[in-house]
Amino acid sequence: MGRVTFYEEKNFMGRSWDCMGDCADMHSYMSRCHSCRVHSGCFMVYDQANYMGNSYFMRRGEYGDYMNMFGWNNCIRSCRYIPMYRGNYRMRIYDRDNFGGQMHEFMDDCDNCMDRYRMNGCMSCHVMDGHWLMYEQPHYRGRMWYFGPGEYRNFMNMGWGNMRFMSMRRIMDSWY
Repeated sequence: MGRVTFYEEKNFMGRSWDCMGDCADMHSYMSRCHSCRVHSGCFMVYDQANYMGNSYFMRRGEYGDYMNMFGWNNCIRSCRYIPMYRGNYRMRIYDRDNFGGQMHEFMDDCDNCMDRYRMNGCMSCHVMDGHWLMYEQPHYRGRMWYFGPGEYRNFMNMGWGNMRFMSMRRIMDSWY
């Protein structure tokens, strides 16, 4: 398991709380969070409860003023632990929802779907192996989302509106 310590104030000040896994709503543990230390593992953090809103990937390190770093104007409200994975990575992406349209299979990172496959974006995917980060813009820029093994048929139904992912990368064991 991973471990992260959240602090109410910037620069690791104020009340703190240790988390060793998923937490859908941190409000019951602390009223706000403005800094954190990831001691081990990798986490996705979200600015809304129930793993919603803006998200950011955190690996081992210190985040003394993450709101300024990420450009957020809201503090962390939920977090999800990303288990370490060692093995092959495999994901199929589709340019339409419900696994429709053009399909491509990935086993490595892709910094630009448009350049590599003449694909206008990804609207659904099936993650067979590994853990992935997907980005709304090429070259791993813009908002990001975490995808673990499973089927993701319709990004619009997941609360992401008309989101189209343009780049993706594997969360490697060396990041831990």
